[in-house]
Amino acid sequence: MGDDDRAPYEVSRLRLNQALAKTGHCSRRQADALIAARRVRVNGRVADDFSLSVDPLRDRIEVDGKTLTFKAFVYVAMYKPRGVVTTCSDEEGRESVLDLLPGKLRHLRPVGRLDMNSEGLLIFTNDGDLTQRLTHPSHHLPKTYVVTVKGAMSDLDLKALAAGVVLDDGPTQPGTTRLLERSKSATIFELTISEGRNRQVRRMCEHVGYRVSRLVREAVGGLQLGQMTPGSWRYLTAAEVRALESGGNG
Repeated sequence: MGDDDRAPYEVSRLRLNQALAKTGHCSRRQADALIAARRVRVNGRVADDFSLSVDPLRDRIEVDGKTLTFKAFVYVAMYKPRGVVTTCSDEEGRESVLDLLPGKLRHLRPVGRLDMNSEGLLIFTNDGDLTQRLTHPSHHLPKTYVVTVKGAMSDLDLKALAAGVVLDDGPTQPGTTRLLERSKSATIFELTISEGRNRQVRRMCEHVGYRVSRLVREAVGGLQLGQMTPGSWRYLTAAEVRALESGGNG
């Protein structure tokens, strides 16, 4: 069950380019070009000040004479359980992450993905601007996983994962590792990376000779999974959304 009775996060004042992007009319970079070209008006006046902040719910924002509508954005965190697919619909009829949300939230879309056999933190929103910022490779958003592999992984292999390994789609960027537990039968460690390639963590571990038996995403930027349990969801707080907007570092 989620925090069903809490109101969705509501924004207050935003920088003008951010507000334009959140209407869905353009990206932030395109918004800057529109502002520079003096094509944007706020409450009837040309807005060419890049530092101007607006209240999208109260100020009238126009581009080329057309009034833009600011959407009501919702931000949700879920503990995705193992065995559930990160798709909006599945041709094979498997359970989807959207099936775990109440009907009123099924218009949201997952930010990024976790493969069916992985679990942990997944963000949902209808804010396309934030989704683009969190998933675009140029932003290098750190993601932290707790990885369990079969066998005793050596310190040398842990260092190799942190330094980066060469996969079939190119070398991985450096990250960090932290050993949590190690025995003859299994090793549990924390891995933080800033990429999001398909099955990347599993492929990295296979590259150094280990098979992943459990993979849990514990954090996206500064947003933590915390005490959530598999299948549960909650609304993000205003502070958490602001942290993601500013780069995800909390």
